[in-house]
Formats: sequence, structure tokens, C-alpha cells
Amino acid sequence: MTYKIVFLDVDRTITHHEDGTIPVSTIEAVKMLKNKGLKVVAATGRPLSMCRELEELGIDTFITANGGYAKHQREVIHSVPMAKAVVKEVMEFAEQEKTGLSFYTEGFTMNGVTEEAISTALQETLSLNEYPETNPDIHEEDVYLLCLFADDDTVGKYIKKFPHLTFRRWHPYVLNVLQEDVSKSRAILKTLEFFGFHQSEAIAFGDGENDIDMLELAGLGIAMGNGSDKLKAAADFVTKPSGEDGIEFALRKFGVI
Repeated sequence: MTYKIVFLDVDRTITHHEDGTIPVSTIEAVKMLKNKGLKVVAATGRPLSMCRELEELGIDTFITANGGYAKHQREVIHSVPMAKAVVKEVMEFAEQEKTGLSFYTEGFTMNGVTEEAISTALQETLSLNEYPETNPDIHEEDVYLLCLFADDDTVGKYIKKFPHLTFRRWHPYVLNVLQEDVSKSRAILKTLEFFGFHQSEAIAFGDGENDIDMLELAGLGIAMGNGSDKLKAAADFVTKPSGEDGIEFALRKFGVI
């Protein structure tokens, strides 16, 4: 099979699974892919504003907000903004319940609720060590993804209050709050259409359960050695951990570089 495009999750896939740096082997692998004419796309839960270091690798196509917003250079490929009234309603309920919310535009803000579990989740999912800024008027902007920080008991309150919304857990303490379907695979299909490629010509790398649909869609789905067991079960191949040259190892094994 001739592959033409590679989708890379970012945190704990491109980045080292322990210290968050980008391994030299991964930097070189991205360069080799681009030199061979393959498209390289970052497919991440991060907002676009947190992808600057990836631009320095030469990546210019980004699927962000877990699939809620995709952009190639300056052209928007795909976006799924939530209704502003819905965002405001959830914000008001979160304030009442004192639960954490994050808002994905091209940037990233929170609602000001702080607790240790939120800080841990931010570090584990976005490698953030400081609490993000807040914006009380964020509902007036296009929000492509809303994330709720909560345990199952609290989530039950939200499901009862907002039966028209979907709450999809992807981390032990974080859920996507969805008005429409948002997923990396949906954004990947739009990206493949944009470039004129078939999904069989795609490779996808990931480490988390929010990457399962992406790996299942791609012609070759590769789980990092540091990935979740559910993801590994859905993958075509399990490579070494991201901090042990996992991306380069898999690309060489399959003769891509």
C-alpha cells in the first residue's frame, strides 16, 4: 500500500509520554515524511493556539479540539461551532454547580473553577501546568468544543438538565459536551476530501481512547506503546512508546520512511 497522509495525535504521541518534549527521532521522522511528499496532519485535543511548536516542525494542517475545528494553513477545512445560547446555558449551570468547563475556540479558556482533579487532568491531557485564562463572554465567540470536568455523579446532573446534549467521556475526569457529533474521524474524512485522498491511503497514530475512531478509520492504525489498552485492541499495530522512538520505529517497519 502507498500511503499519502499521516495523522498524528500530539500529547503522548508526538510528545514524549513522560516529559512532554518532542523526541529528536520524531522531528526527523516528520521531516522525512514531508521530504517524501506525504502530508502530515496533527490531530489533537489541543486548541489551535497550542500547536505553535508543531508549526516549527513544518506541519501546516491541524485537526484541533478533538475534531471540532480543522485548518490547513489559513483555510478552514471543518468546523462545528456550538449554538451560543447552549454554551451560555451550560456555563450558567456550571457556575451554579461549581464544576469546571473548558472552551475551545482557536484559543483555550476555562470558567475559573479550580480543584486538584482539574489541574491533574489539564496536565495529563494538554500538558498544561498553569490554569488557563478565563473569559466570561466566551459564549459570544464560536466555541468548537466544550469540555466538562466532573465525576459520574455530577455528570448525571448535567444529563438530566441537558437531555438534548451528548456527554462523551474520554478521560477519567473530562468529557466532551456535544451538540452535534464531534470526533477526530469526522474531521479526518473532511481533511481527506480536501486533499483528494482515500482513507486507505492514511496512517494514524494515537495513544488515547479519543483516538480509537481515528485509528479504525485509517488504512493503518498505530497505537503507541504507552497508549490505553482499548486503543491497542483497536489498532493494526502497537509500536514502542512515544518517548522510545515509537513513531520512527513504526514508519520504518512499514517502509514509509
